[in-house]
Amino acid sequence: MILFIKHIDIEGPGTIADFLEDNKALYTVIDLSSGDKLPKLKKDFQAIICLGGPMNVYEEEKYPFLKEEDTFLYRVVDEEAPFLGICLGAQLIAKATGARVTKNPEKEIGWYKIVLNNNGLKDDLFKDLPEVFSVFQWHGDTFGVPTGGKRLAFAELCQNQTLKCGRNIYGIQFHVEVTKTMIAQWADAYQEELESLKGIVSDKQKMLEDYEKLSKVYMKQAEQFYVNFFTIAGLLKRKIFSFPQ
Repeated sequence: MILFIKHIDIEGPGTIADFLEDNKALYTVIDLSSGDKLPKLKKDFQAIICLGGPMNVYEEEKYPFLKEEDTFLYRVVDEEAPFLGICLGAQLIAKATGARVTKNPEKEIGWYKIVLNNNGLKDDLFKDLPEVFSVFQWHGDTFGVPTGGKRLAFAELCQNQTLKCGRNIYGIQFHVEVTKTMIAQWADAYQEELESLKGIVSDKQKMLEDYEKLSKVYMKQAEQFYVNFFTIAGLLKRKIFSFPQ
């Protein structure tokens, strides 16, 4: 069983859920913003995936569930449970491992290239992926790399794109799971943020046009990424999972 942690209704598991359903893998989704409670960390959770959200990790008074989630993630780290944090999820696992989360010098919203460093090129999370590839971004904060952790990827506007702690705990700043529908929903929900940054970041139409151009390659990269992560988590042998052709 894979556990997904949601922080807002429009930022769900996206293509990760599609991938798991296509391959008949069980998962469950809890939405903290709707009042769902975090479960006890059980051994039958084969992996935990912490998704994105518009809140910041330091807004615990405004979003009380963040404090409870912080405690939960401490246990994840202590027990070395296979973990993937995406955007806010990456920032939350960075905080739980003692790293700082701060404002990034610039917001990254839209499609950008990231680059794997030497650590990333050697890590199984990025096995059979290119050294440089395009990803979808939507964030204003950035995470530090905890003591003993590793940075695996970087980008021009945001230096820390991927972190790794221990054997199987990862955080990625970008959105590998995104779909065209999700991009449109985010652009509508966060319209004021987009308008405030006009001329700096992509608008809705441009982001969707770029998705159409990049989606075939992006889906293939997502498939490889999921195979890699779930192999690391011990859910499968490398040849089992795939999106339907």
